[in-house]
Amino acid sequence: MEIERINESTVKFFITYKDIEDRGFDRDEVWYNRERGEELFFEMINEAHDQENFEIEGPLWIQVQALDQGMEIVVTRGQITDGNVKLEIPVSQNKSDDIPVDDNIVDMLDDQFKSTQKSRHTSGGQDSEELEIVIAFADFEDLISLSHAFDAKGVQNEIYFFENKYYLYLMFDNQYSEEQQDDMVSHVLEYGQESDVSIFRIKEYGKTIVGEEGLSVIKSNFS
Repeated sequence: MEIERINESTVKFFITYKDIEDRGFDRDEVWYNRERGEELFFEMINEAHDQENFEIEGPLWIQVQALDQGMEIVVTRGQITDGNVKLEIPVSQNKSDDIPVDDNIVDMLDDQFKSTQKSRHTSGGQDSEELEIVIAFADFEDLISLSHAFDAKGVQNEIYFFENKYYLYLMFDNQYSEEQQDDMVSHVLEYGQESDVSIFRIKEYGKTIVGEEGLSVIKSNFS
């Protein structure tokens, strides 16, 4: 989980769905079980307290955005002065995101999740020509073979190790058409398989093997 201190009264979290599951929470129960949803929320707040010295005092304002890889949550602490509550709330382009903590946290997360799921399922694919993908390799030899067979010029590529597997993160720039990107990905998938583990999770909990030009480095060091 990533924690970013925005200012004195605001902290932002990014937590992947895989991270949620690894913490012992079922993805569905976070949305529908009040106690479990609140348990996860306050576990995140406790980590913010430990890492960023973020204290919970008074009312809170919460903004939730459900993403493909996980959730982004912004928490702002209110200040009570002469009986009045003052909130320095970051500007939101979507007023439906402005949800007070007094509402059921599970309902809040559920509403955000449903709206995002709908937009993902009806989007029909990517709008831009850029593409990023994570490929998993059970055997390092397959990664070595790929490094000699695949020209990664113009493709950002990084190599990680996580939970007994090697992972190759590829991000294509817009010099390649979508058709070219698809052909290149098909070539890579002859040596590995597309992973359902997000790159955020891998970077947070895995080990970086080669942070830049990973395939070139592997190729030059292994015949």
